[in-house]
Amino acid sequence: MQALHIIKIGGNVIDNSENLHRFLKDFTALEGYKILVHGGGKVATQVSETMGIEAKLVDGRRITDIDTLRIVTMVYAGLINKNIVAQLQRYGNNAIGLTGADGDFIRAKKRPVKTIDYGFAGDLFDGSINPQNISKLLDGGFTPVFCALTHDGEGQMLNTNADTIASALAVALSKLYETTLVYCFEKKGVLQDINDDDSLIREINPERYEQLKLEQIIHSGMLPKLDNAFTAISCGVKAVIIGHSDDLGQLKNKQGFGTRLSK
Repeated sequence: MQALHIIKIGGNVIDNSENLHRFLKDFTALEGYKILVHGGGKVATQVSETMGIEAKLVDGRRITDIDTLRIVTMVYAGLINKNIVAQLQRYGNNAIGLTGADGDFIRAKKRPVKTIDYGFAGDLFDGSINPQNISKLLDGGFTPVFCALTHDGEGQMLNTNADTIASALAVALSKLYETTLVYCFEKKGVLQDINDDDSLIREINPERYEQLKLEQIIHSGMLPKLDNAFTAISCGVKAVIIGHSDDLGQLKNKQGFGTRLSK
C-alpha cells in the first residue's frame, strides 16, 4: 500500500513568510504522496479589519456571517492558498490548490443553531470526504493543497475547521493508502512541561495517554487534539505526529520529529 502524509499547518507558519518558505522546502522534500491542509484565521481577521468588518469570535470559533464568508473565501481559497501553491511550484512540487467544492472532494452540513448561531460554519459527517476523487489527483502526480472551506452540495460554501478537515481526510484515505497525519504547530510536540521545550514526549500509545491524563501531565489545551488523534488512529490512520513546523525535515527519521501517536 502506498504511503501518504497529510500535513496540517497553522498560523505560526502561514503568518511568517520566512517560516513558510522553510516549511514548503521541507514539505517538497518529503518522498511519496502528500496532502497539505491550511487555515488562515489571523490573515482573515486582518483583512476584515482593513475592510471595516469586525471579526466575531466565540471561544476562539469564528462566527461566519455572509460578509465574513466572503472574506474567508477570498483569503483562504485565494490569497493564502494560491501563494502556497505558487511557492510549491517554485520548489518543483506540482501542487494544486483546492476547496472542498472543487471536484466535490469535501461536503459538509451547515452547523445547526443551538445556543449560538455560527452562521455559515460547516460540520463534517460520515461520507463527507470523496477519497476516490482525491486519489485520482494523487495517482496523477499532483499534491493537493486544501484550504479550510467545504460546500454543502446545494451551492453554498462553508467555513470548516482545518484540523477537522485534515483528520477526516486521513481517516477516509486510510482505506486506500498507508496514511500518517501530521500536525505542525509552534511547539516541538507534546510536552511534559508546557514551558520547557526539552520535555518532549517522543511516543504515546493509548495506554500511556490514559496514564498521562490521570497524572495531569499534558497541558489541557492539547487534550482535544490528542483525543481526535487517537480517534483517527482507531479508525485506520497509521499514526498521528505532532511537531514544530521548523523540524519537518526530520520527519523521515522517526525519532527526530515531534511526538508520535500510535496504537
